[in-house]
Amino acid sequence: MGEKAAKVGFDWPNREGPRAKVDEELAELDQAIAAGDQQQITEELGDLLFSVVNLGRHLDVDPEAALRGTVEKFTDRFAHVERRVDEEHGGFATGGLSLDVLEAFWQEAKQRR
Repeated sequence: MGEKAAKVGFDWPNREGPRAKVDEELAELDQAIAAGDQQQITEELGDLLFSVVNLGRHLDVDPEAALRGTVEKFTDRFAHVERRVDEEHGGFATGGLSLDVLEAFWQEAKQRR
């Protein structure tokens, strides 16, 4: 949709515009969260996602490819966390692992790349 609008001149001249819009939409999402309005939260999250995609277009980044890469990276890192939890704590079934322990394993996974 952003590309269609850009074709008729309804677009920012540079990346600063869509970058500022991301901040604006994030602030509006924060307000909706504070108000506890689930419908407004949904709308503002949609606006934020749209704005991030539009920023990607201005940065010459394919947002779908970027997201796909992030999901793959997360999947790989979380698999490392699971392996380490199994090795050190007998798996998640034992429960009671602190976020600090899990974060330490996550940081290990990040260092592997």
